[in-house]
Amino acid sequence: MAENRASGYGEDVYGEGVPCWVDAQLPDVAAGKRFYGELFGWTFEESYGGSTWALADGEPVAALARKADGRMPTVWTVYFATPDVEGLADRVWAAGGQVVTAPLPVGELGTAALVTDPEGAVFGLWEPGTHRGFGRRHEPGTFVWAELYTRDTETANTFYGGLFHGALFGPDAHPDFGRAPVSDVFPAEMPSHFLVHFRVEDCAAALGTVNRLGGRVQAPPFETSYGRVAVVTDNQGASFALLERWKTVL
Repeated sequence: MAENRASGYGEDVYGEGVPCWVDAQLPDVAAGKRFYGELFGWTFEESYGGSTWALADGEPVAALARKADGRMPTVWTVYFATPDVEGLADRVWAAGGQVVTAPLPVGELGTAALVTDPEGAVFGLWEPGTHRGFGRRHEPGTFVWAELYTRDTETANTFYGGLFHGALFGPDAHPDFGRAPVSDVFPAEMPSHFLVHFRVEDCAAALGTVNRLGGRVQAPPFETSYGRVAVVTDNQGASFALLERWKTVL
């Protein structure tokens, strides 16, 4: 079972406020498997509740799930680790955010919630059970970064700094999470949102694969402090980013 294989790694890897998991809500999971399998070399395995785990070298790196309601967005969501999802959801509310989906057990894997920040950007909370989160990250074909594009970076820094101070600013922090104005990359009218980044070895080559598989480029490659980034959508409209790390970035 997927739950059993996942239970053996990294019990203390993901402290509170560290991005620990991503999933995509898609109209057609089979089409998603074809797209991401070819783009990132993922293999797939059925998991809890009919969702599908994406694997890299046999370790879980993401999940694909069919949208329960066609009116919901086709989107990638990032989850932040916490030892107390109910307590963190309360803190989100107290800090001006909203609770979209109250904490709900996901079998023995853990407990999840969906929340928003004060500007409306949606993100997930994950309290682990047998599933701690990424089995691999920061490698080609796996999660490497989450960027919050927001209309108000000062409010975002106050909100997330209060929630996740240790993960962002603690003495041993190595954040996988940045904040930037929406207007840096997107039209000014774009709502605040998180953009999940997957690492690639060659951004230009990966863009060619995205186009060949029926995706499209939202923002051509641009340079950041952490690497070369391009924003794309898959063949069903879910946005994500490709990140080619600078050679000097560990």
